[in-house]
Amino acid sequence: MENTLNSLFRLTKIYHYFLYANNIFDFLQIQYLCILYVITCKQTGFLKKLVFIITFALWAFPLFSQKRKVQHQPYADHKLYHFGFHVGLHAQDLILTNNGNITPGGETWFAEIPGYSPGFSVGVIGDLFLNPYMNLRLTPTIHFGDKTIYYKESTSEEEIKVGIRSNYLSIPLDLKISSVRLNNCRPYIIGGVYGAIDLGRKKGNELLLKPIDYGFEFGFGCNIYMRFFKLAPEIKFKFGLADILDKNRDDLNNETDKIFTDALSKATTRMVVLTFNFE
Repeated sequence: MENTLNSLFRLTKIYHYFLYANNIFDFLQIQYLCILYVITCKQTGFLKKLVFIITFALWAFPLFSQKRKVQHQPYADHKLYHFGFHVGLHAQDLILTNNGNITPGGETWFAEIPGYSPGFSVGVIGDLFLNPYMNLRLTPTIHFGDKTIYYKESTSEEEIKVGIRSNYLSIPLDLKISSVRLNNCRPYIIGGVYGAIDLGRKKGNELLLKPIDYGFEFGFGCNIYMRFFKLAPEIKFKFGLADILDKNRDDLNNETDKIFTDALSKATTRMVVLTFNFE
């Protein structure tokens, strides 16, 4: 009951900012509140809460504008194609499936990622006009980041920390669906598929991941029309579909290091990305 009341209080606060926002700084504060709410959500019911946030935000957003203002770049969205770039932050995650493998020494190790460290993202944008409300977007992006995996032995509770640096070159193809423009703001949702290659992969690490990944992504954002360009804060959630755990560890000289790979049966990627698009 306490968690439910706390969630309702947070969503009411977000709604309040949507109701009275009238400039870019107010919208950035709303983005921050949404991110904070998503990050602090418990894993159970995560997608349900996330969909509720997006629906709530897009429903309340038209209340932004009670007065008509001069529109900047009124024909910016009618170009057949245009280009841009984006920069931002992200957090990498792995969904690890432990198999309960018992080593020759009688040990059983379990792995988890208890926390996240922020990474840096940068990329370019290619946008193709389909109709007044839909665009096709290609956004090659490099994500510089790392993950720290903690292995714990079930009996002795001994802990070993394994770090993995991953620099993903991701190439998403997304469909962007925009709402009606409201003065100098235009919210949208976006989703599609992506392929990725890990440029930072190094053999010899305790745990090795395959270099190729693919999956789907979705998110939301808002175009803010400035005098000379468009700024769009955007949040994306990426879900890998491939099993990227490399079980062929012929590169290891020490057989005891194979316990880190043998303890797992599957690993898939997850990523949350906050970018600021300049178009």
